[in-house]
Amino acid sequence: MRDRYDLVVIGSGPAGQKAAICAAKLRKRVVVIDRQDRIGGVSLHTGTIPSKTLREAVLYLSGFRQRAFYGRDYRLKDAIAVSDLERRVRPVLQHEIEVVRAQLKRNDVEVVHGSARFEGPHTLLVELQGGGAERVEADRVLVACGTRPAENPSIAVDGKRIFNSDQLANVEEIPKHLVIVGAGVIGLEYASMLCALGGEVTLIDSRKRILDFVDEEIIDTLTYHMRRHNVTFRLGENVVSCALEQGANGSVVAAKLESGKTVRADALLYAVGRQSNTDRLALAAAGLEADARGRLKVNEWFQTNVPHIYAAGDCIGFPSLASVSMEQGRLASLHMFDEAKAIPSNLLPYGIYTIPEISMVGRNEQELTEAKIPYEVGVARYDELAKAQMVGDRIGLLKILFDPASRRVLGVHAIGENAAEIIHIGQAVIALGATIEYFRDTVFNYPTLAEAYKVAALDGLNKLRS
Repeated sequence: MRDRYDLVVIGSGPAGQKAAICAAKLRKRVVVIDRQDRIGGVSLHTGTIPSKTLREAVLYLSGFRQRAFYGRDYRLKDAIAVSDLERRVRPVLQHEIEVVRAQLKRNDVEVVHGSARFEGPHTLLVELQGGGAERVEADRVLVACGTRPAENPSIAVDGKRIFNSDQLANVEEIPKHLVIVGAGVIGLEYASMLCALGGEVTLIDSRKRILDFVDEEIIDTLTYHMRRHNVTFRLGENVVSCALEQGANGSVVAAKLESGKTVRADALLYAVGRQSNTDRLALAAAGLEADARGRLKVNEWFQTNVPHIYAAGDCIGFPSLASVSMEQGRLASLHMFDEAKAIPSNLLPYGIYTIPEISMVGRNEQELTEAKIPYEVGVARYDELAKAQMVGDRIGLLKILFDPASRRVLGVHAIGENAAEIIHIGQAVIALGATIEYFRDTVFNYPTLAEAYKVAALDGLNKLRS
């Protein structure tokens, strides 16, 4: 039994890291429990960091960004192998792991390597990686244990030809034709990458519309662009079985659909949902209960039904973004120790790293219409921006939604190069309660993509005049 801590954090991902460091800076005694090979969590090992680094490697090696200038067949390297991509991803991951370890050490956060489960509301039993076990007691607990890919009994993954997103690192070669089951954020991002490499993708999803929380015009633009790059969408379809079949040129993966169709490809990626790791924590011993996906219900301060136990990150569900998880963990830690601050839900930016990437902050047109809130739209198309021509992006756009009476900005939505970067300009303006006239009257560096805000503002205000 160790001495009692002020806070024990289960999981070292974005939520766990920030909660632990925040509490440590408040002079609290903190311990983080996670396996040594998982320091940094899913975000660092199989999620955010590797997938976004992989995207940059794909864009560079495929020459995708330069094709507007040198033609659709332009490539920096003709035969791109998995090893080429690994060479780019591995050093980034190693560096980020070292950063996380250094931050925890610098802030005197203890780390116990092992797997934890509750023995009581204040007590955890930790099975140590080196063997043996320890009990850890704390006044407060933060559950930030992350998630793993959800399973489907109809699709038996083998990690080689039929795999989930956590098994991508084990794939031996890049498939020429890939079936992706699940057109959510993960499925769309990997579909975009394969197509940039010249592959073909069939995306299958049971929903009729993808990413229903994203502005419809942005999604329409994305799907149009993806179709032009060899993505076939089969929406409103369910996969009932999946198996390897022997074809003329070797084995293929055959996915049979409920509608009677069969889709054949070199490999299949199953990317439908995530399952929280809370089922490994013996929640009942602490008086906690999770839903069918293992998600914990929390209040606005990230407290569970047991007041001294908090939860943050992917294990509490949507939006499951690393950026949001970091803030959830920090704010949970502040509330535990009586320095509470609320998280402004209308100011959370979303970045989806498809090709082209999309990003948004504030409300979209569907939400404003349903809420019966009048709005006007100002649009800037990248075709009008000199910087977009320089970087080879001719399909991007940025739209500003604003109140026609008060002219306050209600939402900003973007698709195209650096969308996830420039969205923060709109985020700041919404946070300050400013009007669209700010963009009209501000001088932006020229040429930049940020100039799109001025173009969109002028477009919107001109519509009011007419």
